[in-house]
Amino acid sequence: MNARATIAVIPLRAGSKGLPGKNTRPLAGRPLYGHAIAQAHAAGITRVVISTDIEELIGRDLAPGITVLPRPAELAGDEVPMDAVLTHILSHGVTGPAQVVLLQATSPLRQGGDITAAMDLYDTGEFDLVLSATQANSGVLKWGRRGEGGQFVPLSDPAHCFANRASLPPVYRPNGAVYVFDADWFRRSGTLAGGRIGMIEMPPERAHDIDTLADFETVEALLDGGSAADD
Repeated sequence: MNARATIAVIPLRAGSKGLPGKNTRPLAGRPLYGHAIAQAHAAGITRVVISTDIEELIGRDLAPGITVLPRPAELAGDEVPMDAVLTHILSHGVTGPAQVVLLQATSPLRQGGDITAAMDLYDTGEFDLVLSATQANSGVLKWGRRGEGGQFVPLSDPAHCFANRASLPPVYRPNGAVYVFDADWFRRSGTLAGGRIGMIEMPPERAHDIDTLADFETVEALLDGGSAADD
């Protein structure tokens, strides 16, 4: 671990088209956002900043080490990019040097070990950003975009479009569970979409993201059935 402070950042938006109120909805004995806090603590992170427009959380003293940062209404819409939310957090909630660990509440099956693995990889100094990812269907390498005049524009190497599926290289999708980066690096760049990006792999059974009631019920069943390890 480096000497600078390590701070977990948890963005919580009140509105949700797929499942209204999901971030505070009870899941396995605690509100959804509470799992992210517990996982941060399990990874040894004692300082947590919650960015939210949820009225019931603003002004509350949740626990020692947890700061609730009110989010302006203009940053609480469903089309506001994460970069804008992080810019606000790193200007008002986290103002000094820090290693930032971004944990989205909608990934409650993440484990403390996933967080520490990402922090350990980040601490090698090889990457500006480390994120969690899960292996996906390599068939996407055959895909392309429609260009002007009906042109087919491959997403990757054109040879992949004509290769046997079994010969395609492994593909990973960011699952949104863990991001680790330096606060000053983000302040300079203003975006997560830059620099050298490293990844840690999370298995599919821990990579569920909650967007709808069906997603919530699936995760709840996994937790009730003991399929996910303890926070």
